[in-house]
Amino acid sequence: MNYQEILIEGSKILKLNNIKSFNLDSELLLSSTLKIDRSNLILNLEKKIKNNETKIFFDFIERRKKNEPIAYIIGYKEFWKNKFKVNNNVLIPRPDSETLIEQILNEISVNSKKKILDIGTGSGCIIISILNERKKCIGAGIDISKNAIKLAKYNAKIQHLKNRIKFFNTNIDNFNLDKYDFIVSNPPYIKFNEIDGLDRDVRYYEPKIALSGGIDGLSKIRLVVSKSSNLIKKSGKLFLEVGSTQAREALKILQLYGFYNNRVIKDLGKKNRCIISTKI
Repeated sequence: MNYQEILIEGSKILKLNNIKSFNLDSELLLSSTLKIDRSNLILNLEKKIKNNETKIFFDFIERRKKNEPIAYIIGYKEFWKNKFKVNNNVLIPRPDSETLIEQILNEISVNSKKKILDIGTGSGCIIISILNERKKCIGAGIDISKNAIKLAKYNAKIQHLKNRIKFFNTNIDNFNLDKYDFIVSNPPYIKFNEIDGLDRDVRYYEPKIALSGGIDGLSKIRLVVSKSSNLIKKSGKLFLEVGSTQAREALKILQLYGFYNNRVIKDLGKKNRCIISTKI
């Protein structure tokens, strides 16, 4: 069986199981199996596949047909300019969260020496992406999940940043270390009763702790804002990702805790996604 034939088989199985992106997913899973990039795969469709590779590929297809996300199957997700190791202990990085990176980089000149805190760091993709772009800044990331912190440390090490970043496995309530020039957070903001309505990939596999924002979807946002008001320097900036319908309520919370709201930024889909505010 050659690459093209096995791709067709994989796509058929995924299509029968209502996986929308069946062709693309089959290509990504075969690329991962063969340890080559997708363009290389497409250029070598007549090449024969080995028996052990066939088994690995169909094991991947079996997992994907049950809606397990591609990123968890292949073990990484591309975000900003790098690949990040991910597993089901962390939320999969989304392109919309790159809005946070863009906005922070706009505020930090290349030679600035700033202290940056990432609350709910997960895989570490946000703080690591920022520090990769701003070589003189240092950072810290906190997360309640021990396994998430372990993964974030791995990603920082692989990208040669472990000397400029520290990760802490802690609840935000118990974190009182230092004062920061910038704080960034992508907190859980899905309403509890809306989680069951999410795509099966998300609701079956991604960690609920990284999704659920409580009954009104704002409980973790309140927590992040209240804690940030103590951890941030005067005139420091908070960059907060919110749900597309939460900007108005989030702005009220920020105002309550002494933040001046600079602006609301829209994501790639033209939906409200990021609030930038300054500690008064």
